[in-house]
Amino acid sequence: MAHEPHETTGTQVPRRVFLGGVGAAVIGAAAAGGAGAFARGAGGQAVTAAAIPVADLDPVDLLKRMLSYDTQNFGTGAKTRAHAEWLKGVWERAGVAAEIIDTPQPDNVHLIARIKGTGTEEPLLFLGHSDVVPVEEENWDVDPFAGEVIDGEIYGRGALDMKGANAAGIAALLRHLDEGATFDRDLIILTDCDEEAGDYGSRWLAANHWDKIDAGSVLTEGGWFLAQSDRTTPMLITATRQDKVYFNLDLTATGTATHSSKPMPDDSAIVALSRAISELGDWEAPVHLTDVTREYFEAVAEATSDRRFAKAIRLMLRAKSDRSRERAARLVVKLSDYPYLHRALLRTTHAFVIQESGYKENVIPSEGTTRVNCRAVPGGQKPREFLAQVRELLKDRDVEVKLIGNPGESEEQALARLDGTWATKPADLDTDLWRALEDASRTTYEDTPFAPALFEAGTSLGPWRTQGVPGYGVYPYVLSNEQLIGMHGNNERIFVEALEQGTDFMYEVWGAFRTDATATGTKGG
Repeated sequence: MAHEPHETTGTQVPRRVFLGGVGAAVIGAAAAGGAGAFARGAGGQAVTAAAIPVADLDPVDLLKRMLSYDTQNFGTGAKTRAHAEWLKGVWERAGVAAEIIDTPQPDNVHLIARIKGTGTEEPLLFLGHSDVVPVEEENWDVDPFAGEVIDGEIYGRGALDMKGANAAGIAALLRHLDEGATFDRDLIILTDCDEEAGDYGSRWLAANHWDKIDAGSVLTEGGWFLAQSDRTTPMLITATRQDKVYFNLDLTATGTATHSSKPMPDDSAIVALSRAISELGDWEAPVHLTDVTREYFEAVAEATSDRRFAKAIRLMLRAKSDRSRERAARLVVKLSDYPYLHRALLRTTHAFVIQESGYKENVIPSEGTTRVNCRAVPGGQKPREFLAQVRELLKDRDVEVKLIGNPGESEEQALARLDGTWATKPADLDTDLWRALEDASRTTYEDTPFAPALFEAGTSLGPWRTQGVPGYGVYPYVLSNEQLIGMHGNNERIFVEALEQGTDFMYEVWGAFRTDATATGTKGG
């Protein structure tokens, strides 16, 4: 998740098989059979189909198989073909046409499945990426590609981001097809590559195959399902309608290159860079509340069972001065069960992510560089304002602060582009997809509040947003803060029970678009 723009042939074998092999499990499940009799074919007509295997209807089983494919993206795209070929088989067993879209990078592919509807409404696209960030395997307690369940949690790279969400959404759709569902629109399920980095992600796909992904609304990764302090009881269900603005800075320091036996502490690139990092690391950008984040924090204050936390939020929202707002915001973060999430929703964040300096142990290098990844609140502080603040903060530190733009861009051109992203309006809430999300929350989580939110990271929604298509995000499972930290980290995992309930949520979302008499969603009988 959560990168912006950027995406290998041969068949890749899953890192793990389960119960004697994925194929054997599927064949056995197919023999047991599912309940359904037909699905929708590529032309929209009802077609006879074999009963959907029980294993394909089970989100936990689906997720285990997804996790067994090593689709790590090291920055230039991932090998996703084997995963796509397997998932294509899942769709075809359900009578759904699916197509693998090759990119110029070998084995780096997209998969598009399309469930034909009546065409009464514009298509709805479910966007889920198959690539995952790399693992530091030595720091995991389990094999990150085994899908192991321990104490009610399923572990694996991508369990949270975002193979878990893919499993929930796909299992829920297959359940509808197993019941013989018909829909008022085409449902397009895009399992894309290069979301985490690479050149052939959704922007490349939109530029080359827009006709296959043209839709009236999009649902992807995003909004968090937060828990009360016990880590499992649902507190607040959210769907995101806006992403933060992604940009990078480089801090560069220079010094004299010389033999390491005779150090020059006052003329060291690494020392100068370290001092600048220390100062920037102790600094925070100012709090900026927008209409989107105000509505979110108001919902958190209403939903939490922690009265002190709720009081701190209300103090922050009512603050009349910057000073009192900053003070209240520090208390909000301190009292939150999700402190890093809530800190990120309040301001432009900066994270030190890559450091480069030196090439030999007996040479003091002449230069050191640190990449700083930044995320700005749209409608809050502009990236150009943040850049100016950082330069002012470090003006006496003898470092260069450079904005990293696209190839060939000047700094002003990059800032102008970021200004445009910063000014992008949040997705409209007056849509049938938004109402389906809200109704599904009410049905699945009963008395738990539902609210729109800002996503603190980024998604692949850019191509649709530039076309004015409303896009929203959910990770449909209740998470603890510890699990949230595991995202892009070590021991990534989610609760099995939360995944199953999240699949029920997604079943209700898709049910809103059924046209047949047995529909259970908002159009149900």
